[in-house]
Amino acid sequence: MNAPRRRVEIAPSILAADWSRIGEQVREAEAAGADAISLDVMDGSFVPPITFGAQMCGAVRAAASLPIEAHLMVREPERHVDDFLEAGADIVTIHVESTGRPRELLRRIRDAGAEPALTLKPGTPLSALDGLLGECARVQIMSVEPGWGGQRFMPEALERIRELRGRLADEGNAEAVIMVDGGVNAETAPAAVAAGAGYLVAGSAVFNGRETAAAAVARLRAAIGPAGTGGG
Repeated sequence: MNAPRRRVEIAPSILAADWSRIGEQVREAEAAGADAISLDVMDGSFVPPITFGAQMCGAVRAAASLPIEAHLMVREPERHVDDFLEAGADIVTIHVESTGRPRELLRRIRDAGAEPALTLKPGTPLSALDGLLGECARVQIMSVEPGWGGQRFMPEALERIRELRGRLADEGNAEAVIMVDGGVNAETAPAAVAAGAGYLVAGSAVFNGRETAAAAVARLRAAIGPAGTGGG
């Protein structure tokens, strides 16, 4: 008998939120049935834009009880991880390209009681993750170039998701959650889930000014269909 499939998680990214009322936006997402809140942390070096630091993580932590994912698009994340852990991050995602000590850093995150996650840019081969996947609770496929919200989903990400699932199995970590970040909406989410994604980061698909967060999350779950309550 197949094991029950876990619910696909939807994590609104506050990059697309109205920062003048960030607490209210986060509470709306929580009430809408979101599973986590994603923070796109950018340093102006690893990626061109600058967004925010650990203070924003603390503000989100104070506003909602949902798990917080800090996606560190920064150079030398080892200099910043502890700040985000102390501010309340439950999942810390680092880029394999951004540090020379990924294994040490993933273990440091786990030892602090958070979930270590690893990601890579679309142009970086998945082989860059070899030997590290066993250290991860989660692994993320970027389906856009990191740095800006509102980009179109890259269809080639679907094959990378499928390949990643095989690599995780090969390294004895088939239970790790595959995350997808970039261009996720009601049109692209079903294909990502079918390929093996279990965690969807959605920015403007949730915070868009056209509809409530509740309506947006409900629309994503409806698009996913039965996988909305089991998948990944």
